[in-house]
Amino acid sequence: MANKVEVKELLDAGVHFGHLTRRWNPNMAPYIYMERNGIHIINLYKSAAKMQEAGDALAKIAASGRKILFVATKKQAKEIVAEQAEKANMPYITERWPGGMLTNFVTIRKAVKKMASIDRMKKDGTFNSLSKKERLQVDRLRAKLEKNLGSISDMSRLPAALFVVDTTREHIAIKEAQKLNIPIFAMVDTNSDPREVDYLIPSNDDASKSISKVVSYVADSIVEGLSERKSDKPAKKKEEKASKEEKSDKAPKATKEKAEVPSKDAEDRKAMKEAKKDVKLESKSETLDKAKSSNEEE
Repeated sequence: MANKVEVKELLDAGVHFGHLTRRWNPNMAPYIYMERNGIHIINLYKSAAKMQEAGDALAKIAASGRKILFVATKKQAKEIVAEQAEKANMPYITERWPGGMLTNFVTIRKAVKKMASIDRMKKDGTFNSLSKKERLQVDRLRAKLEKNLGSISDMSRLPAALFVVDTTREHIAIKEAQKLNIPIFAMVDTNSDPREVDYLIPSNDDASKSISKVVSYVADSIVEGLSERKSDKPAKKKEEKASKEEKSDKAPKATKEKAEVPSKDAEDRKAMKEAKKDVKLESKSETLDKAKSSNEEE
């Protein structure tokens, strides 16, 4: 369960400031409280409710062990998102969105592997055998890959969800996620379309204070989900161990009941032989002779 959101804290962070009234998206009307000095004011009670809803959903995804990709390439959000994503141990994109990042994930993974292969070259000494010009080219390629893809080097498969700051700016990431049916969580300002997002947080996505407030809350929710996952693991292991012990206890008893060990005592053996004589079955010829004799008597 995500922490409760205080409306006063959102107000202090300036989350309620929207865009100019002439730049608004009519689909954001349900989340707009009023207009003041030509600027739309966002309803913070709705923002708080949506933040809590998004936080709970993200905590569940994190508890399942899947990754959540943070996307924010605008100047005022870069450092904040990178810091909070690292705190939550999640991948993030803060430079230019690489086209096909999700829809052509195999190619992106190849680029990440290329980065890893350059690191191996440096470790095993192959890098030193190259000429000065080649080493310079390899270093430049490594720096470029690190800048664009370094933050997603641990992401071995597609993310379970996307968290986006400013859906209008990150429209390519939104389209790719929609194609692959990946749930989208986003900070949505009054100039954006909320219909593109699965879990929206109506908020000011231009001020660094507002971005910091929302993203830190989201990161804390993910950390909470991860801690729940860690605490659940020992309990599951104990249950599995207990069930295995129960099965192992039952198995020997069943075999003991089935397998009968013959007695070694001489008297018992003699009694068994006599018992077998008493219950000895007649042969086929004996039964036929008896049947004939009984018929003749009749």
